Amino acid sequence: MGAEAHSDGASEPQRSSRRFPQLTRDTARPEGGGRAASGGYPAPARQWPLLTVMGGVAVGLLLVALDVFRIGAMVIGLSMLAGAVLRWALPSVGMLAVRSRFTDMALYGLLGFVIVILSLMVQPKPWLHIPFLDDIVHFTVRSEP
Repeated sequence: MGAEAHSDGASEPQRSSRRFPQLTRDTARPEGGGRAASGGYPAPARQWPLLTVMGGVAVGLLLVALDVFRIGAMVIGLSMLAGAVLRWALPSVGMLAVRSRFTDMALYGLLGFVIVILSLMVQPKPWLHIPFLDDIVHFTVRSEP
C-alpha cells in the first residue's frame, strides 16, 4: 500500500507517504553532527570540539590520580560545561553531537553543573556548604573541628 516501483523499473521502492517506514536500514546523523572542519583537514582537526572536551576530562582525571581530587573534579565538570557551550554555539561539532542539540546541551550542562557543585562540597573543609542538605541526609559523617 505504501510503496510503488519506480517507472524506470528500478528495484528501489518509492514511498508514497511521508510516514517513516516500518523497517529502517540506516540511522540519521544527529543535528549538528557534521564535521567541525572541512574534509581537507586531518581527522583530529575535524573533531576538535570532542577532543577539547575529552582533553579536559583527561586532565581532570590526571589531577584526581595525582591526589588533587577537588580541582580534578572541577576540571571534569567545567569540561562538560564547555561541551554544552560548544554544542550551543557551533553549527557542527562532529562526534560531540550524540542526540538532538537540546538534549546534548541539557545533559552536558546538567552533568557538568552537578560535578562542579559536588566537587565544591567534598569533605574535608568544603568550599560550599548548603545547610538544608544536613537536614535531608541524616547519616553523614561529621568531623569535629
